[in-house]
Amino acid sequence: MTHDAKMTYRIGLLPGDGIGKDVITEARKVVETAASSFGFSVEWREFPYGAEHYLNTGEILPDEALEEMQQCCALLQGAIGDPRVPPGVLERGILLKTRFYFDQYVNLRPASTYPNVPTPLKRGEDMDIVVVRENTEDLYVGLGFLSNEEIEATVDMKRPSYTLKGALSLKVDPSMKFAAQLALATEMGVRRITRYACNLARRRKASEIVLATKSNAVKELYGLWEEIAKEETSKEGISLKLVNVDALCYQLARDPSGYGVILCPNLFGDIVSDLLAGLTGGLGLSPSANIGDGLSMFEPVHGSAPDIAGTGRANPLAAILSASLMLEHLTQVEASEAVKNAVLEYLRAFPRQRHPMELGGEATTSEVGDSVASIIQRM
Repeated sequence: MTHDAKMTYRIGLLPGDGIGKDVITEARKVVETAASSFGFSVEWREFPYGAEHYLNTGEILPDEALEEMQQCCALLQGAIGDPRVPPGVLERGILLKTRFYFDQYVNLRPASTYPNVPTPLKRGEDMDIVVVRENTEDLYVGLGFLSNEEIEATVDMKRPSYTLKGALSLKVDPSMKFAAQLALATEMGVRRITRYACNLARRRKASEIVLATKSNAVKELYGLWEEIAKEETSKEGISLKLVNVDALCYQLARDPSGYGVILCPNLFGDIVSDLLAGLTGGLGLSPSANIGDGLSMFEPVHGSAPDIAGTGRANPLAAILSASLMLEHLTQVEASEAVKNAVLEYLRAFPRQRHPMELGGEATTSEVGDSVASIIQRM
């Protein structure tokens, strides 16, 4: 395959912690193979931020690094987290900081059945679902306090800020420690994520989206979501179905085949997408994208699994599929489809012993990447 002009993309790499480094190496290998096959090139810029960097320097993610990342076309990330670092330090300091800084308001999590991958689903049941998760609001904005602290927090998402000041009067035992966390939903935030879900539904030739809600118990927050989502879907000519999130999880566990695009507030999207990952056959097959109007970031859903880092046991397919989402975002649609189809062909045609160890095979992390890359080369 030949092309007259060669486009070069600068991609930022955040391998992160544990198996993040292992799986990103294979995703990078597959992207380079696709670039060679489809006539574009990639210039990589690796960033060291993660547990090792933090433990050695005390630095998490400096603002200068974010400014440098802004010169990239996209970010490809491995996994963040390490038992030597207190929970939340790296997650908030790297993952959430990056999402908020670049206003990556869409978290996209596809969930599909794959050939020859064992799942809890009944034989013959297939699913092809995309969770569209609002990524910058809800309980993740950091508006909270412990015990008798005064509420004073500012949320700055590169748009007009929201400041809450005041105190809550609660009937609690003064000797008992307590905590409160506030969720935020803005009209702009709900409108833009609903429009994104509608556009995605149209691309998938679907006429309906499902909204995961819970307005019967949390009236103000999810009532606003329902009101605005109804307005936007009506404008976009897309039907909207409201399903309480607990009932939705029940229905998905029983039979997910009737669902397509599921629109979720931040917390619900986090939970629903992990349920779907279990139904696809594991987190090792679950890619994700954090998309905004500026720089977007692509990462596998799984954690850093430091106990198997460097052993060759990590499954790189979720990272490779995340790279496919990245290529699609960069408008390299043919290359994106080739990567996804290569994963499907690998699972369909290669014998079980050559599948990743997570899926019952014997293939090492690098052998999986080599196999997928070899299929792309033959296309």
